Amino acid sequence: MSSVQIRDVRKSFGNFEVLHGVSIPIEDGQFVVLVGPSGCGKSTLLRMLAGLENITSGTISIGDRVVNNVQPKERDIAMVFQNYALYPHMTVGENMGFSLKLRNAGADEINKRVKRAAEILALTPLLERYPRQLSGGQRQRVAMGRAIVRDPQVFLFDEPLSNLDAKLRVAMRTEIKELHQRLKTTTVYVTHDQIEAMTMADKIVVMHDGIVEQMGTPLELYDKPENQFVAGFIGSPAMNFLKGHIRVNGVATFEGPNGVKLPLKSAPAASDGKPVVYGVRPEHFTLADDGADAEIVVVEPTGSETQVFAKVGGEQVVAVFRERHTFQPGDKVKLKPDPDVIHLFDQATGKRL
Repeated sequence: MSSVQIRDVRKSFGNFEVLHGVSIPIEDGQFVVLVGPSGCGKSTLLRMLAGLENITSGTISIGDRVVNNVQPKERDIAMVFQNYALYPHMTVGENMGFSLKLRNAGADEINKRVKRAAEILALTPLLERYPRQLSGGQRQRVAMGRAIVRDPQVFLFDEPLSNLDAKLRVAMRTEIKELHQRLKTTTVYVTHDQIEAMTMADKIVVMHDGIVEQMGTPLELYDKPENQFVAGFIGSPAMNFLKGHIRVNGVATFEGPNGVKLPLKSAPAASDGKPVVYGVRPEHFTLADDGADAEIVVVEPTGSETQVFAKVGGEQVVAVFRERHTFQPGDKVKLKPDPDVIHLFDQATGKRL
């Protein structure tokens, strides 16, 4: 196992720069998830870490060694791709041991490592099968087993669950996290799915347009997003945003679209009249007599909770209730945000206030 240090890394394709000085410290044994929308540079960064893409400037270190000019096979990393990349003419056991065979490892050593990886991933009964005889989840476990047998310093995962159905993705999330807890190997995992990031990571790195917007634990990013982009990207359903102004007249309030007034616990100094974006997570709405007037548009019951889409001041918001309600489209209700967990962002810069 080793730490990974990414320092001021830049990547350009011709005159087009796609990574703008990215720095990410990754501790030994940490599970770090790079998350962001398509085109943000997360997969490019992972490929640079793997040695599959050249670095324009900056340094990447694995352990104490700068690996900028080190060949992929010499970096002591193992990568699990989005497509399983299994050899169809080889059995599960042969696929898992192939990288060791290329290294001229002995048959006993290969069998020992394959057996250990198969036990960890519950693949022992499948070692004699071929990839065509496996389900999608089983194939992904074989791809993970092929990485485990190498006993690398760092695991790299490039959107490994994208090709699986929803139920299988949930199961595989648990398996990968349990695997990391057992092996304690430093892991860098790329995904565009923020639910994967929230449920699996020790540390999340949110990327956007080739820069790091914020990094921290899942709950740090959820509770204290540094800007409006992170606030809207982390959380499902997404945070609600309303544009308006701060009004301070003895008590601080937010005045939103069409004169809607919403509570504030406090306001920054000298902020009366300041244009802001008011952010409230769906689960932080309650029904209250002193809430803002809202009209129900759509009701989506999921069993454990009910998602309600409503219009407040002409703007659509979503609220989530754990309690059962008999809402109907067109119903009039009063929604009140919890002022203790409100987020305020500068309208011009998107920065947290």
